[in-house]
Amino acid sequence: MGDAAPGGEHPEHMSPRTRVVVAQKGAREHFLVARALHRNGCLARLVTDWYAPENGFFSQVLRAVPGSKIRAALAARADDLPYELVRPLRWLGFTNKWRERAAARRGCVFDGYDRTDAAFARAVARLRLPEHEVFFGYSYASLEAVEAEKRRGRLTIVDQIDPGPEEFRMVAEEMARFPDLAGPPIIYPTEHFERARREWELADVIVVNSDWSRGAIVAEGADPVKIEVLPLAYEPVPRSEVGDPRSGTKSQRPVIGNPLAGGKLRVLWLGQVNVRKGIYYLLQAARLLEREPVEFIVAGSLGIRPEVVAGAPGNVKWLGPVPRSQVSELYQQNDVFLLPTLSDGFAITQIEALAHGLPVIVTRNCGRVVEDGVTGFLVPPRDSEALAGTIAKFILNRRLASEMSPRCIEASKVFSIDAYGKKLVQFIEKHTVRRRPSEDTYPLASGVPKVIL
Repeated sequence: MGDAAPGGEHPEHMSPRTRVVVAQKGAREHFLVARALHRNGCLARLVTDWYAPENGFFSQVLRAVPGSKIRAALAARADDLPYELVRPLRWLGFTNKWRERAAARRGCVFDGYDRTDAAFARAVARLRLPEHEVFFGYSYASLEAVEAEKRRGRLTIVDQIDPGPEEFRMVAEEMARFPDLAGPPIIYPTEHFERARREWELADVIVVNSDWSRGAIVAEGADPVKIEVLPLAYEPVPRSEVGDPRSGTKSQRPVIGNPLAGGKLRVLWLGQVNVRKGIYYLLQAARLLEREPVEFIVAGSLGIRPEVVAGAPGNVKWLGPVPRSQVSELYQQNDVFLLPTLSDGFAITQIEALAHGLPVIVTRNCGRVVEDGVTGFLVPPRDSEALAGTIAKFILNRRLASEMSPRCIEASKVFSIDAYGKKLVQFIEKHTVRRRPSEDTYPLASGVPKVIL
């Protein structure tokens, strides 16, 4: 599905009056929902706590400041979103970051998030927004805005960004089993998840990005009738020096064992290096395969203790955080992608890896992207032996990764922004038609103004 016509025409499946306001704290998924809606001609406004400024004095000042966080701040914008459709609350973003860091220093991480999430939702609730029929927000940072929007009779949608309490309990259990890995488990944040439950109750629609997340929140009491499963999208930025990963220009990967590759299978981990992502099981699998021709490349911010890194098997190489500008090259340098996650709402890195021609080894506890035996392999969570055995398939069959590579690239094309946008607007239309006035009756939280300025 292409961009909306210059005159603002809408696709046939969308009513011409359906306009959507998107409110999100942070640049989650690189403003995917807003971009998809704009392509369909129905984005009324994107409200966010930070959006990189257009070229000007403020932008030039930021560019003069060194540091990875400044680079990330300047990258928080989307070229395909007209700036006039964005309402950045930058001062709130600055103060919220300060509050979150102060809370983290006190050991109260979730308390900091709860306060800043509520501050953002209250700020959105007070905004004078353009005419719209639908409000789209994200979990934990939407409660007060959802209440205000329901008062105005709008259809309200909340995107549940993670599997909720079930994921937290799984990670806490893992930390209790292996306290030397990352320290003792964090105390269950009751108020944090209570906000999510209130959002589930109030919203007309709950969006999740995988069946795994759907099952997890239904088990916590979310109404399954409200839930829509919407897998995430990935759209690579073409790079002439390596070729567009979706184009197939590099779909034929070298056979493992090529002297240029050092004769070793190169297995890539890319993302946060923490308990939830299953780093313990990578390390155990690496030990089981220590005498085999395989090397594990671990790229990402460390969330485990330094002594664990120091004591890792010799076939594990730690890169630390890698800039987004180098990620495509990193995929090109490796043969297989590994994600032994305990739980992920979706794990967008799966699609990134497939788009670069890498087969993916992943558990079922995330978005369903991999076709077992075709574009990679599904393995049980918390099973180092199964993980090592699956990696060994690529060692024993040196052509397996290169044979799977073209299928991986082709499979990644299903997860386009256009496909995402089409499904999104279809279920918005469906719920708009089904909605009844009686559904607007709900209990209100305290502290939300009845009159929106």
